Amino acid sequence: MSLAQWWGQVQRNEWRPTRGMIAVGTLALFVAIIIGALYLSQSAATSAVGRQLESMVNERNELERQNEQLRAEIASLRGVGRLLTRAQELGFQQASANAIDYIVVSGYEPERTSIITEPNPEPPAPVYDESFTGWVQQQWDALRQQFEGFVQEAG
Repeated sequence: MSLAQWWGQVQRNEWRPTRGMIAVGTLALFVAIIIGALYLSQSAATSAVGRQLESMVNERNELERQNEQLRAEIASLRGVGRLLTRAQELGFQQASANAIDYIVVSGYEPERTSIITEPNPEPPAPVYDESFTGWVQQQWDALRQQFEGFVQEAG
């Protein structure tokens, strides 16, 4: 059946929709509305997350800028000239050769670059020789001692 023939039947009222067709059409409309609502909901959630992400990226960039500014301030405060000025403000002065006292340490070798130490040997692990009857005896003795202590406190 061609489109023109179908349209002709619709115009002559020969084509009458049945209840089943109306129900299917209504169901399709509701499904389309639900899918549209879900799409809009997902789209709104995605845009909200996008705005949060943009805000966080801006905050990260600002924090990185502040960190770089602080690093630059620290570098300027650690400069040799600044340290010498601060030392003079605190009353320090540069030592002359006569004011330096040298200490001789016996056994010190300035050319040696590493210190070799002998590792402490670990003590051997104890030998496991406990039997089931020995364990039961230990538990029984501990229980008896607790009971005797309880009897002495009560009596």
